[in-house]
Amino acid sequence: MSIDTPAKVIPAARKITTKPRVSDQIFRGIVTAFSFSALLILSLIAIFLLLKGFTTFKEQGLGFITHFEWSVTQDEAGKEVAVFGLQAMLIGTVVISFVALVIAVPLSVLTALFLTFYAPERVKKVLVTIVDLMAAFPSILYGLWGFFVLMPMAEYWAKLIQKWLGWIYIFDVPQGVYSRSPFIAGIVLSVMIIPIITSVSREVFSQTPLDRIQAAYALGATKWGMIRAVVLPFGAGGVVGGSMLGLGRAFGETVAVYSVLNIVFRTNFQILFTQGGNVASMIIQKWGEAGKTEISALMAAGLVLFILTLIVNFFANFVVTRAVKSGR
Repeated sequence: MSIDTPAKVIPAARKITTKPRVSDQIFRGIVTAFSFSALLILSLIAIFLLLKGFTTFKEQGLGFITHFEWSVTQDEAGKEVAVFGLQAMLIGTVVISFVALVIAVPLSVLTALFLTFYAPERVKKVLVTIVDLMAAFPSILYGLWGFFVLMPMAEYWAKLIQKWLGWIYIFDVPQGVYSRSPFIAGIVLSVMIIPIITSVSREVFSQTPLDRIQAAYALGATKWGMIRAVVLPFGAGGVVGGSMLGLGRAFGETVAVYSVLNIVFRTNFQILFTQGGNVASMIIQKWGEAGKTEISALMAAGLVLFILTLIVNFFANFVVTRAVKSGR
Protein backbone atom coordinates (compact mmCIF):
# COMPACT_ATOMS: atom_id res chain seq x y z
CA MET A 1 0.00 0.00 0.00
CA SER A 2 1.52 3.26 -1.09
CA ILE A 3 1.02 6.45 0.71
CA ASP A 4 0.75 9.48 -1.57
CA THR A 5 3.08 12.22 -0.44
CA PRO A 6 1.55 15.67 -0.62
CA ALA A 7 2.85 17.87 -3.36
CA LYS A 8 5.32 20.53 -2.29
CA VAL A 9 3.77 23.94 -2.11
CA ILE A 10 6.12 26.56 -3.50
CA PRO A 11 5.35 29.99 -2.04
CA ALA A 12 4.97 32.87 -4.39
CA ALA A 13 8.07 34.92 -4.88
CA ARG A 14 8.13 38.06 -2.81
CA LYS A 15 8.64 41.34 -4.54
CA ILE A 16 11.54 43.17 -2.96
CA THR A 17 11.33 46.92 -3.21
CA THR A 18 13.27 49.78 -1.76
CA LYS A 19 10.41 52.21 -2.05
CA PRO A 20 9.90 53.87 1.36
CA ARG A 21 6.57 54.02 3.06
CA VAL A 22 4.33 57.01 2.64
CA SER A 23 5.10 58.26 6.15
CA ASP A 24 8.84 58.09 5.42
CA GLN A 25 8.34 59.98 2.17
CA ILE A 26 6.41 62.72 3.97
CA PHE A 27 9.05 63.02 6.69
CA ARG A 28 11.86 63.10 4.13
CA GLY A 29 10.06 65.84 2.22
CA ILE A 30 9.62 67.95 5.36
CA VAL A 31 13.26 67.54 6.39
CA THR A 32 14.47 68.36 2.86
CA ALA A 33 12.29 71.46 2.70
CA PHE A 34 13.63 72.75 6.01
CA SER A 35 17.20 71.99 4.93
CA PHE A 36 16.85 74.00 1.74
CA SER A 37 15.08 76.81 3.61
CA ALA A 38 18.43 77.85 5.16
CA LEU A 39 19.97 78.07 1.70
CA LEU A 40 16.94 80.01 0.48
CA ILE A 41 17.19 82.51 3.34
CA LEU A 42 20.90 83.07 2.70
CA SER A 43 20.23 83.55 -1.00
CA LEU A 44 17.46 86.07 -0.30
CA ILE A 45 19.74 88.03 2.05
CA ALA A 46 22.49 88.11 -0.57
CA ILE A 47 20.05 89.21 -3.30
CA PHE A 48 18.61 91.93 -1.05
CA LEU A 49 22.06 93.34 -0.22
CA LEU A 50 23.11 93.14 -3.87
CA LEU A 51 20.04 95.04 -5.09
CA LYS A 52 20.41 97.71 -2.41
CA GLY A 53 24.14 98.13 -2.98
CA PHE A 54 24.19 97.70 -6.77
CA THR A 55 24.39 101.45 -7.36
CA THR A 56 27.55 101.69 -5.29
CA PHE A 57 29.20 98.75 -7.04
CA LYS A 58 28.28 100.28 -10.41
CA GLU A 59 29.69 103.73 -9.59
CA GLN A 60 32.74 102.78 -7.49
CA GLY A 61 33.71 99.55 -9.22
CA LEU A 62 36.64 97.63 -7.76
CA GLY A 63 37.73 100.79 -5.95
CA PHE A 64 34.99 100.14 -3.41
CA ILE A 65 37.19 97.36 -2.01
CA THR A 66 40.66 98.77 -2.75
CA HIS A 67 40.32 102.47 -1.86
CA PHE A 68 40.90 103.95 1.61
CA GLU A 69 38.57 106.97 1.57
CA TRP A 70 34.93 107.17 2.65
CA SER A 71 33.33 110.59 2.19
CA VAL A 72 30.21 112.32 0.89
CA THR A 73 30.73 115.97 -0.10
CA GLN A 74 29.20 118.60 -2.38
CA ASP A 75 30.94 120.42 -5.19
CA GLU A 76 30.57 124.12 -6.03
CA ALA A 77 27.39 123.44 -7.98
CA GLY A 78 25.82 121.72 -4.99
CA LYS A 79 26.07 118.27 -6.57
CA GLU A 80 26.78 115.38 -4.25
CA VAL A 81 30.20 113.80 -4.70
CA ALA A 82 30.61 110.42 -3.02
CA VAL A 83 33.80 108.40 -2.68
CA PHE A 84 33.49 105.05 -0.95
CA GLY A 85 36.41 102.74 -0.25
CA LEU A 86 36.22 99.88 2.22
CA GLN A 87 39.88 98.89 2.39
CA ALA A 88 40.67 100.60 5.72
CA MET A 89 37.81 98.85 7.50
CA LEU A 90 38.64 95.51 5.88
CA ILE A 91 42.18 95.82 7.23
CA GLY A 92 40.77 96.78 10.64
CA THR A 93 38.52 93.72 10.57
CA VAL A 94 41.49 91.45 9.88
CA VAL A 95 43.68 93.13 12.53
CA ILE A 96 41.10 92.88 15.32
CA SER A 97 40.19 89.30 14.37
CA PHE A 98 43.87 88.34 14.30
CA VAL A 99 44.35 89.72 17.83
CA ALA A 100 41.32 87.71 18.94
CA LEU A 101 42.67 84.50 17.38
CA VAL A 102 46.14 84.92 18.91
CA ILE A 103 44.54 85.09 22.36
CA ALA A 104 41.68 82.62 21.90
CA VAL A 105 43.31 79.68 20.10
CA PRO A 106 45.87 78.70 22.79
CA LEU A 107 43.30 79.10 25.58
CA SER A 108 40.70 77.11 23.65
CA VAL A 109 43.06 74.25 22.80
CA LEU A 110 44.27 73.97 26.40
CA THR A 111 40.69 74.05 27.67
CA ALA A 112 39.63 71.37 25.19
CA LEU A 113 42.57 69.14 26.21
CA PHE A 114 41.75 69.57 29.89
CA LEU A 115 38.08 68.72 29.35
CA THR A 116 38.91 65.68 27.21
CA PHE A 117 41.81 64.07 29.07
CA TYR A 118 42.26 65.58 32.52
CA ALA A 119 38.98 66.81 34.02
CA PRO A 120 37.00 64.49 36.33
CA GLU A 121 33.57 63.61 34.99
CA ARG A 122 31.65 65.87 37.39
CA VAL A 123 33.91 68.82 36.74
CA LYS A 124 33.79 68.15 33.00
CA LYS A 125 29.98 68.32 32.88
CA VAL A 126 29.93 71.64 34.73
CA LEU A 127 32.66 73.21 32.60
CA VAL A 128 31.15 71.99 29.32
CA THR A 129 27.82 73.53 30.33
CA ILE A 130 29.51 76.83 31.19
CA VAL A 131 31.41 76.91 27.88
CA ASP A 132 28.23 76.19 25.94
CA LEU A 133 26.39 78.94 27.82
CA MET A 134 29.13 81.42 26.96
CA ALA A 135 28.37 80.91 23.28
CA ALA A 136 24.74 81.88 23.90
CA PHE A 137 25.40 85.19 25.69
CA PRO A 138 24.21 88.28 23.75
CA SER A 139 26.90 90.46 22.23
CA ILE A 140 25.80 93.52 24.19
CA LEU A 141 26.67 91.77 27.46
CA TYR A 142 30.22 91.17 26.24
CA GLY A 143 30.39 94.79 25.12
CA LEU A 144 29.26 96.14 28.50
CA TRP A 145 31.63 93.80 30.33
CA GLY A 146 34.47 94.90 28.09
CA PHE A 147 33.72 98.59 28.59
CA PHE A 148 33.18 98.64 32.37
CA VAL A 149 35.30 95.74 33.62
CA LEU A 150 37.94 94.76 31.07
CA MET A 151 39.02 98.15 29.73
CA PRO A 152 40.72 99.47 32.91
CA MET A 153 42.75 96.27 33.25
CA ALA A 154 43.51 96.06 29.53
CA GLU A 155 44.86 99.63 29.52
CA TYR A 156 47.40 98.61 32.16
CA TRP A 157 48.37 95.53 30.10
CA ALA A 158 48.70 97.71 27.00
CA LYS A 159 51.06 100.08 28.84
CA LEU A 160 53.24 97.17 29.92
CA ILE A 161 53.35 95.80 26.37
CA GLN A 162 54.23 99.22 24.99
CA LYS A 163 56.93 99.67 27.60
CA TRP A 164 58.74 96.43 26.80
CA LEU A 165 57.79 95.86 23.14
CA GLY A 166 57.20 99.41 21.97
CA TRP A 167 60.16 99.16 19.59
CA ILE A 168 57.97 96.88 17.46
CA TYR A 169 55.74 98.95 15.18
CA ILE A 170 52.45 97.23 15.99
CA PHE A 171 53.01 97.84 19.72
CA ASP A 172 54.05 101.46 19.36
CA VAL A 173 51.67 104.19 20.57
CA PRO A 174 52.15 107.60 18.91
CA GLN A 175 50.16 109.29 21.69
CA GLY A 176 49.67 108.18 25.28
CA VAL A 177 46.09 107.01 24.80
CA TYR A 178 45.35 103.30 25.32
CA SER A 179 41.59 103.11 25.83
CA ARG A 180 39.12 101.84 23.19
CA SER A 181 41.86 100.27 21.07
CA PRO A 182 41.93 97.26 18.70
CA PHE A 183 43.80 95.41 21.45
CA ILE A 184 40.84 95.73 23.84
CA ALA A 185 38.37 94.90 21.06
CA GLY A 186 40.44 91.83 20.22
CA ILE A 187 40.34 90.63 23.84
CA VAL A 188 36.55 90.98 23.94
CA LEU A 189 36.22 89.08 20.66
CA SER A 190 38.57 86.37 21.92
CA VAL A 191 36.28 85.73 24.88
CA MET A 192 33.35 85.52 22.49
CA ILE A 193 34.96 82.97 20.16
CA ILE A 194 36.60 80.77 22.81
CA PRO A 195 33.41 78.64 23.23
CA ILE A 196 33.27 77.96 19.47
CA ILE A 197 36.92 76.91 19.13
CA THR A 198 36.80 74.93 22.38
CA SER A 199 33.70 72.96 21.37
CA VAL A 200 35.07 72.04 17.94
CA SER A 201 38.52 71.15 19.30
CA ARG A 202 37.04 69.03 22.09
CA GLU A 203 34.89 67.14 19.60
CA VAL A 204 37.86 66.43 17.34
CA PHE A 205 40.16 65.45 20.22
CA SER A 206 37.55 62.97 21.47
CA GLN A 207 37.63 61.25 18.06
CA THR A 208 41.30 60.29 18.43
CA PRO A 209 41.59 56.53 17.70
CA LEU A 210 41.92 54.53 20.90
CA ASP A 211 44.50 52.15 19.39
CA ARG A 212 46.89 55.05 18.77
CA ILE A 213 46.48 56.27 22.34
CA GLN A 214 47.08 52.78 23.75
CA ALA A 215 50.08 52.31 21.47
CA ALA A 216 51.62 55.53 22.77
CA TYR A 217 51.10 54.37 26.38
CA ALA A 218 52.53 50.94 25.52
CA LEU A 219 55.70 52.61 24.29
CA GLY A 220 56.08 54.32 27.65
CA ALA A 221 54.68 57.77 26.84
CA THR A 222 53.29 59.96 29.58
CA LYS A 223 49.85 61.50 29.16
CA TRP A 224 51.34 64.75 27.92
CA GLY A 225 53.69 62.81 25.65
CA MET A 226 50.70 60.92 24.22
CA ILE A 227 48.81 64.19 23.67
CA ARG A 228 51.79 65.78 21.95
CA ALA A 229 52.56 62.76 19.74
CA VAL A 230 49.03 61.51 18.96
CA VAL A 231 46.20 63.85 19.89
CA LEU A 232 47.56 67.17 18.64
CA PRO A 233 48.66 65.87 15.21
CA PHE A 234 45.33 64.09 14.83
CA GLY A 235 43.27 67.14 15.86
CA ALA A 236 45.32 69.83 14.11
CA GLY A 237 42.86 70.08 11.24
CA GLY A 238 39.93 70.37 13.64
CA VAL A 239 41.66 73.13 15.58
CA VAL A 240 42.25 75.03 12.34
CA GLY A 241 38.62 74.56 11.34
CA GLY A 242 37.35 75.67 14.74
CA SER A 243 39.61 78.71 14.56
CA MET A 244 38.17 79.58 11.16
CA LEU A 245 34.65 79.28 12.55
CA GLY A 246 35.64 81.64 15.35
CA LEU A 247 37.17 83.95 12.77
CA GLY A 248 33.86 84.04 10.93
CA ARG A 249 32.14 85.07 14.16
CA ALA A 250 34.76 87.74 14.79
CA PHE A 251 34.41 89.18 11.28
CA GLY A 252 30.72 89.91 11.72
CA GLU A 253 30.66 91.10 15.32
CA THR A 254 29.11 94.55 15.70
CA VAL A 255 27.86 95.68 19.10
CA ALA A 256 30.70 94.34 21.24
CA VAL A 257 33.35 95.95 19.03
CA TYR A 258 31.42 99.20 18.78
CA SER A 259 31.25 99.38 22.60
CA VAL A 260 35.00 99.12 23.23
CA LEU A 261 36.61 100.63 20.11
CA ASN A 262 37.08 104.21 18.97
CA ILE A 263 35.77 103.96 15.40
CA VAL A 264 38.03 106.00 13.11
CA PHE A 265 38.00 105.49 9.34
CA ARG A 266 41.74 105.11 9.02
CA THR A 267 44.14 102.22 8.53
CA ASN A 268 45.73 101.38 11.87
CA PHE A 269 48.19 98.56 12.48
CA GLN A 270 49.19 99.88 15.92
CA ILE A 271 46.86 97.71 17.95
CA LEU A 272 47.44 99.50 21.29
CA PHE A 273 46.45 102.93 19.95
CA THR A 274 42.93 104.25 20.38
CA GLN A 275 41.63 104.16 16.83
CA GLY A 276 40.47 101.55 14.37
CA GLY A 277 37.33 99.79 13.32
CA ASN A 278 35.84 96.91 11.41
CA VAL A 279 33.22 96.73 8.68
CA ALA A 280 30.34 95.79 10.98
CA SER A 281 31.01 98.53 13.54
CA MET A 282 31.42 101.12 10.76
CA ILE A 283 27.99 100.21 9.38
CA ILE A 284 26.30 100.67 12.75
CA GLN A 285 28.14 103.97 13.35
CA LYS A 286 27.23 105.59 10.02
CA TRP A 287 23.74 104.17 9.52
CA GLY A 288 21.85 106.70 11.64
CA GLU A 289 23.06 109.78 9.72
CA ALA A 290 23.48 108.21 6.27
CA GLY A 291 21.67 109.57 3.24
CA LYS A 292 20.33 107.55 0.35
CA THR A 293 23.69 107.31 -1.41
CA GLU A 294 25.59 106.32 1.71
CA ILE A 295 22.95 103.75 2.68
CA SER A 296 23.55 102.05 -0.65
CA ALA A 297 27.28 102.00 0.12
CA LEU A 298 26.65 100.56 3.57
CA MET A 299 24.50 97.85 2.02
CA ALA A 300 27.33 97.07 -0.38
CA ALA A 301 29.72 96.88 2.59
CA GLY A 302 27.33 94.46 4.25
CA LEU A 303 27.37 92.29 1.14
CA VAL A 304 31.18 92.22 1.10
CA LEU A 305 31.21 91.21 4.77
CA PHE A 306 28.48 88.63 4.13
CA ILE A 307 30.46 86.98 1.32
CA LEU A 308 33.71 87.09 3.30
CA THR A 309 32.07 85.43 6.31
CA LEU A 310 30.46 82.75 4.15
CA ILE A 311 33.78 81.88 2.52
CA VAL A 312 35.49 81.56 5.90
CA ASN A 313 32.68 79.42 7.33
CA PHE A 314 32.53 77.10 4.31
CA PHE A 315 36.28 76.59 4.47
CA ALA A 316 36.09 75.93 8.22
CA ASN A 317 33.32 73.33 7.81
CA PHE A 318 35.33 71.61 5.09
CA VAL A 319 38.44 71.44 7.27
CA VAL A 320 36.55 70.17 10.34
CA THR A 321 34.66 67.51 8.38
CA ARG A 322 37.81 66.28 6.71
CA ALA A 323 39.69 66.18 10.00
CA VAL A 324 37.01 64.08 11.72
CA LYS A 325 36.47 61.66 8.82
CA SER A 326 40.03 61.10 7.70
CA GLY A 327 41.79 61.42 11.05
CA ARG A 328 44.26 63.97 9.76
